[in-house]
Amino acid sequence: MPDTIPNDRQQHQDHMTFAGIGAVTAYGWGREALWHGLLSGKSAASVQSGYGPGRDQDAWVSLVSDGGDHSVSTSRYGRAMHESAREAITDALARGWQPGRTVGLLHAIVLGDVVNWRDFYLVDHGHRRSRDYMRLIPSTPISVLMQEYGFHGPAMNVSAACSSANVALITAQLWLDAGIADDVVCIATDMSATPDMVEHFVGLGAAVTDTEPLDGCRPFQEGSRGFSFGEASVAFVLSRSVDRPYAALLGGGMTNDAYHVVSVDPTHEQIFECTRRALDNAGVTAQDVRYFNAHGTGTRQCDMAERELMTNLFDDRPHIYALKPLAGHCQGAAAGVEVAVAALGYDRGIVPAAPIVAAPHPRLLDGPQPFEGGITAKLSLGMGGNNSVVLLGPAG
Repeated sequence: MPDTIPNDRQQHQDHMTFAGIGAVTAYGWGREALWHGLLSGKSAASVQSGYGPGRDQDAWVSLVSDGGDHSVSTSRYGRAMHESAREAITDALARGWQPGRTVGLLHAIVLGDVVNWRDFYLVDHGHRRSRDYMRLIPSTPISVLMQEYGFHGPAMNVSAACSSANVALITAQLWLDAGIADDVVCIATDMSATPDMVEHFVGLGAAVTDTEPLDGCRPFQEGSRGFSFGEASVAFVLSRSVDRPYAALLGGGMTNDAYHVVSVDPTHEQIFECTRRALDNAGVTAQDVRYFNAHGTGTRQCDMAERELMTNLFDDRPHIYALKPLAGHCQGAAAGVEVAVAALGYDRGIVPAAPIVAAPHPRLLDGPQPFEGGITAKLSLGMGGNNSVVLLGPAG
């Protein structure tokens, strides 16, 4: 793709907008598979063997199937990252995106290609050809994508645990506001639902694998036990120059609890501060927020934090929905999945909420509902005390 300034930037928005969306999830390869999967009200999870401490147990996990372009990468991780970005770029061009002179790239990750690293040590015993070893390096998928499209803007990985995708979006906004880039391709990839990773989250009491996700993961409902693991790679083209954007990113905020490596600070002070900063950055008030796209892990401490935030800051006004019971908790890509669905909702007029299965919070949506418009607040929390909020609104 030519890295030149278009002669005529036909449409300019004050806010950064979602110009294109791509997704690879356990529902399938492509954003339409994600969208229709969520509308079905059925979890993307299936029973997988080889889990548990002895690797002799079955587990409910939402795994991304094999697929993608094998000429791009021998790794499922690399192919998913690349394919989600290709889909987002193709989508953005079809919607009238005009790439600027400097197109940057942000890749939100946590542990990177865990399957490939595991095989490097346990199968190849640390020995590979240099070419194959380079596929492990986190800069390689970025470089391959930048080469394909001839993008020459800044390119880097972003990591903030399970809030990584939100943090990447906020970083993209900073780049555009500072003139560091004219457009940003923002990708979030996490393919870490392996037996060795899942085991520890079950041991921590956060993940649930012994029952269907809609039974075990019930954010804002009685009887929730935690989250079900998922995998995903989700990509966005973020721009101020596109004819038909999905939605606008109005602003965002980030804080850190500085309290514990896993647990949420029970005062919730920094979650409140993060949300206030995001609202201020977006130039809106809590009263303006119509929807609350929850972090929604279904763990006790997350439910407590989000319920308190809803009551004390939002006065229990916004509609609530959480997608982890359906798509799974996709770790570093979780917020990417949830922001993508919110942005698609602005375009398609539907909120594909999960069905209610137990006594709920009174503002929790029950299954897909007509989208009423307005502003959406997306909270994402990550281990290590990472808090992030982004605000979405109508484009234009």
